[in-house]
Amino acid sequence: MVWEKSDEDNMLGGKRVGIVGLGNIGSRVATRLKAMGCLVSYTSRQKKPFTPFTFYANVLQLASNSDALILCCALTNNTRHMISNTVLRALGKTGVIVNVARGAIINEVELVRSLVQGDIGGAGLDVFENEPNVSNELFKLDNVVLLPHSTACTKECFFDAALAVVSNLEAFFTSKPLPNRVP
Repeated sequence: MVWEKSDEDNMLGGKRVGIVGLGNIGSRVATRLKAMGCLVSYTSRQKKPFTPFTFYANVLQLASNSDALILCCALTNNTRHMISNTVLRALGKTGVIVNVARGAIINEVELVRSLVQGDIGGAGLDVFENEPNVSNELFKLDNVVLLPHSTACTKECFFDAALAVVSNLEAFFTSKPLPNRVP
């Protein structure tokens, strides 16, 4: 097989990948990407002191310095439509956005417009702004990969969730602090 420049451009190793939300899921994604040779950076509510990854104070700076942006943050009033056409343009014409968080973090109307106009290179979406309804425009685009909100639906994920429930119940009924308390 003859390797051409275009083949190297499509390789994951060496890409600058920005993670939005370096919590449990974001940290796991970042660790795997680093192992694949990616240059990982992140933005989060606060800088993580014990991480080897580069911190950016906001999503616009992160997008400007990334080839791909992966959304792993919670949906809050501050993150709703955080990914706007401004952020998408900062990601650039070859940039890719991946959303495994919540659909409404991306302004989907602006995402479709950016994909159609070539302002970004592509998108991988496991979640959608108006689930279970998916924008018809997304189905028509060749630069989009759609999944049915299933990234966490593995046997191991369900087993881990069951263990978390059991440990929370045991802690609750023995008056100990909950190990998986959600603030």
